[in-house]
Amino acid sequence: MKKLLFLSLVCLSMSYQSNAQKDKKNQDLEAIKKMCGCYEVTFNFAETFNYSSDSLYKPSKTKVDKGLEWAQLVTDKPNKISIQHILQVGNPAEPMIIKHWRQDWLFENTDFYLYNADNNWKYDSKTNEGVKGQWTQKVYQVDDSPRYEGSSTWVHVDGKSYWENTTPAPLPRREYTTRGDYNLTMRGNRHEITSYGWVHDQDNDKILRKKGAEDVLIAKEKGYNTYVKVDDSRCSAAAQWWKDNDKKWDIVRNKWDDVFNRNTDLHLAEKVDNKVLYKYLFDDDITKKKEIERIIESFVQNEAN
Repeated sequence: MKKLLFLSLVCLSMSYQSNAQKDKKNQDLEAIKKMCGCYEVTFNFAETFNYSSDSLYKPSKTKVDKGLEWAQLVTDKPNKISIQHILQVGNPAEPMIIKHWRQDWLFENTDFYLYNADNNWKYDSKTNEGVKGQWTQKVYQVDDSPRYEGSSTWVHVDGKSYWENTTPAPLPRREYTTRGDYNLTMRGNRHEITSYGWVHDQDNDKILRKKGAEDVLIAKEKGYNTYVKVDDSRCSAAAQWWKDNDKKWDIVRNKWDDVFNRNTDLHLAEKVDNKVLYKYLFDDDITKKKEIERIIESFVQNEAN
């Protein structure tokens, strides 16, 4: 009798834990998908502290930009959410549409590409136990090449929902052509759902990494990007652009998935025939599957230089 009672209690406990895990995961999914829709975005970046030994060091200027951004839900599965960001700028009557970054959220993902400076990504495999209950945010460049990724747990407490993680990343595009004194950003990312939309809060280290030497901290930076939800109709031009172009970018994503599934260190060429990847892929005449796959493959190098 005691044994039966014990087994019953164990079963009840397991059932309770299973339901609690499902409820938590549903909360996570709801929070992630709240980042979709049309937003008035303000991008704020300011260098806060510098540690350079160069007496002539000049910090980056404070940067504030604004625009409309459409966050399109591309994939909606229990273990994967994919959101494509599309900027809509200029004259509202005839706006300019710019394919922006993409974020994928994977549940209990174990495969990682971690940036290691100078267009190199190191492949890393984590244990199932190490990522239990966690979501990996994988962030991609405008051409869907890798940018940065990290795994953490969504937190829902005191009416707040947020996810935060620190991970290595390339230089932001706003500094890529203006700064040569560092080659890696250690990004502290916090995504928090708010009453007005959501906020991307960043605390970033600007680091010089050289093979065989200790990392050198050059400066610190604060980023605070606010996404204020507005009526989806204001982003109708961006939404339509995605409908007109999603098949092409589906081919691009699938080709990159093929590259990532090789599960090996990755080095990408900065240019091929003196042209960067996004300029090839942003060409409206480049639409055929074989041509897109050939272009992407031409930038992929198996071993880091």
